[in-house]
Amino acid sequence: MSNEETMRISVLRELYVTFFKIGSVSFGGGYAMLPLLEKELSEKKAWVSEEELLDYYAIGQSTPGIIAINVATFTGYKTAGIPGAVAATLGMITPSLIIIILIASFLDRFDEYPLVQKALKGVNIAVAVLLISSVWKFAQKTVKNIWGLLICLGAFAAVGFAGISPIIAVLISASLGGAAFFLKGRERK
Repeated sequence: MSNEETMRISVLRELYVTFFKIGSVSFGGGYAMLPLLEKELSEKKAWVSEEELLDYYAIGQSTPGIIAINVATFTGYKTAGIPGAVAATLGMITPSLIIIILIASFLDRFDEYPLVQKALKGVNIAVAVLLISSVWKFAQKTVKNIWGLLICLGAFAAVGFAGISPIIAVLISASLGGAAFFLKGRERK
């Protein structure tokens, strides 16, 4: 085996193991895991920049599938092409697959255990905190001016209080963001 092949296998193994670890401790979905992904992928491994990670989140939000898996796939692809995308994606889904198989094996009695009920309540609280933290960090990095703040608050109010579909809010926000970009371009000319 050549040195290049050994290095490629090493990178694929590192992608799988890294995303396996992330998938093992990521409760609450994609947004809740943003701080962990930033630390592992941007700070420790330097596989992606924070800006790229936010872009992957935005793309992952607007494409079919689970955000965390989409981010793993994008990161793996950027790092090692298609084999990297496969390794990162498999690493991310393996822990969930193992846990789901274990739960399914005694699902009919799973939620009857008081310890399980208490543990899930504790996990829910931790997930809520992670989500709030992620939203705050995400907003700090993406809301850069008054128009961004107005779009953010408008979308939050529309989805959170008016019950408007998040899809509609995303489409309207994207349209407003595009319009603001073009208006700024005209102001500069």
